[in-house]
Amino acid sequence: MIWIDGVLVSSGQGGVYGERTLSGKRVWNPYRSKLAAYYHLGGDVEIGPSTRVLYLGAAHGTTVSHVADYAEIVYAVENACIPMRDLLAVAAGRKNIIPLFADATRPREYGPLVETVQLLVQDVAHPDQAGIAIANSVFLEEGGAAILAIKARSIDVSRSPREVVEEVCRTLTGTPLVVGKVIWLEPYHRDHAILVCRKHEP
Repeated sequence: MIWIDGVLVSSGQGGVYGERTLSGKRVWNPYRSKLAAYYHLGGDVEIGPSTRVLYLGAAHGTTVSHVADYAEIVYAVENACIPMRDLLAVAAGRKNIIPLFADATRPREYGPLVETVQLLVQDVAHPDQAGIAIANSVFLEEGGAAILAIKARSIDVSRSPREVVEEVCRTLTGTPLVVGKVIWLEPYHRDHAILVCRKHEP
């Protein structure tokens, strides 16, 4: 990852969402991107020019645009019409973003379009985030990393965020996705945690 004076940046075409630049590079704001917050809090899963990424919950394409600055290719899955319109505009200016208008809970719908990836990023507000990650792990190569942004309040508002994250970890036990780290995203994002997993066949 590229840092300038403690600021995370990426090299690429700017002007995606009004982001500022630093020494000619795009500032990747941790308050606007949970993945950027993960890196600011010590995240060590590197994205390089040979990395293929499957990004679930691409939304308007802001974080995806930064990931694409680093990666070889990004398969960006989004199922809401308005965010997809913005994602298509972002992808139009970048040859390595493949926008997929699809539901992340139904990977068979886009399976024929996605090759094996080294990194799975999931940022989906859904009660079954563990199930979505498990279903999409078929695209992840053995030893590949999965970064899951857990939105605890989207899963269960009646329990504490830590209880919710612990349950997600238990659900992943015995699956191909082995949880290695849990990183809470305060002060950047409240009640959010990143689970860093590696794929190992059970």
